[in-house]
Amino acid sequence: MEGGPYMMQHPSISQKLGGGSFLVSKLATGFHSRNSSSSGIYLNGFVAVTPMVSPVTAYSPAEKGGATTSFIVDFLMGGVSAAVSKTAAAPIERVKLLIQNQDEMLKTGRLSHPYKGIGDCFARTIKDEGMLSLWRGNTANVIRYFPTQALNFAFKDYFKKLFNFKKDRDGYWKWFAGNLASGGAAGASSLLFVYSLDFARTRLANDAKVAAKQGGQRQFNGLIDVYTKTIKSDGITGLYRGFTISCVGIVVYRGLYFGMYDSLKPVVLVDGLQDSFFASFFLGWGITIGAGLASYPIDTVRRRMMMTSGEAVKYSGSVDAFKQIIAKEGAKSLFKGAGANILRAVAGAGVLAGYDKLQLLLFGKKYGSGGGG
Repeated sequence: MEGGPYMMQHPSISQKLGGGSFLVSKLATGFHSRNSSSSGIYLNGFVAVTPMVSPVTAYSPAEKGGATTSFIVDFLMGGVSAAVSKTAAAPIERVKLLIQNQDEMLKTGRLSHPYKGIGDCFARTIKDEGMLSLWRGNTANVIRYFPTQALNFAFKDYFKKLFNFKKDRDGYWKWFAGNLASGGAAGASSLLFVYSLDFARTRLANDAKVAAKQGGQRQFNGLIDVYTKTIKSDGITGLYRGFTISCVGIVVYRGLYFGMYDSLKPVVLVDGLQDSFFASFFLGWGITIGAGLASYPIDTVRRRMMMTSGEAVKYSGSVDAFKQIIAKEGAKSLFKGAGANILRAVAGAGVLAGYDKLQLLLFGKKYGSGGGG
């Protein structure tokens, strides 16, 4: 939840790979420190909240005004950065969602025949719906940034103090468990409020105007229409279909990421590679993609569950969805769209890094988008 996406810090755009699909914040420096947790990774629409182990800052009355102003400026400029990063990645993001959810669309007659791949999906979407349709659902994705950041700001101090474990002081396993707990709790807390926007983004992106059975008409006319029709047919519950498995996905992704990080770092970053920026960067990138691919089936299940709201046949739960998808379509169906998910990262990196440079020229500093997907 995409989508979707929940950072406790404001990483720069050059740190953001894939326009919101995932982000390697302070990657190189994080890999040089055993106590670092490579703050803030976001992939597959799951929220990976920055490990909260730093002390809480106390401000004097005079400093509070400046801190508030600084936060507002960062918040608004971060919104611009989020809009740029998410909009740059929107076409490949929509293609990823179309490929990922095509089997649900075929079931309901909202897609005439399967996509043959990324290229075919791009070509058919442009031919049938026009070039601008590649950005369908992006508005909801951009809007999602603002409540997400506000909620993260509200939750971060609480979970920071609640799970303030450190490897050197408390031991690895206590730190690891605290890391998963803090990320899961903070992520789920924010997700509770913004999940419906991720739901709406997913439904709009998968609302293809190609099925003959539907007369070439779309199912939804826009963001508000998604809410109206879903609540009318399924109630509020319809907007939260897949929420539980999304929360599980947060913990699974974090566990995979930090587990691989601690296992591979002492093996790979040795001798001459220990202080190498590029070795650290590519190791972090590889681990991020690896953890993302391993947890991708969870993202597929949650989005496939979203697609059943408003339909006659629904999955009884995430386990039922897993079973039915594997039984009827095969395990490979759980990974549909994964290639586009990785391509999204590569395609967006240059544009986003360029925007960082533009901010430095115009404002003398970089404002991060802070949000995921």
